[in-house]
Amino acid sequence: MDETLANTAGFIGMACIIFAYAYSTKLDHPNPFVQHGVNLVGAGLLTISLLVNMNPASFALEFFWAAIAIWGLVKAFRTRNSKS
Repeated sequence: MDETLANTAGFIGMACIIFAYAYSTKLDHPNPFVQHGVNLVGAGLLTISLLVNMNPASFALEFFWAAIAIWGLVKAFRTRNSKS
């Protein structure tokens, strides 16, 4: 992958994670699908960037960031389905 494309993916991923954090901080009851979904997209894009410009500590961080986002999405789906 081209380094410029990888860096662009990384910056978009960073923007996603910052947006999700601001979103969850601003609202009293943020939509968990937005919060965790955007975090997952951000972690994925940053991981793409890290595959070109490897930083092992950041790579590990994105792995856990994505895992927590998936956990949050699963929890949100279960909560939504139990209310139906």
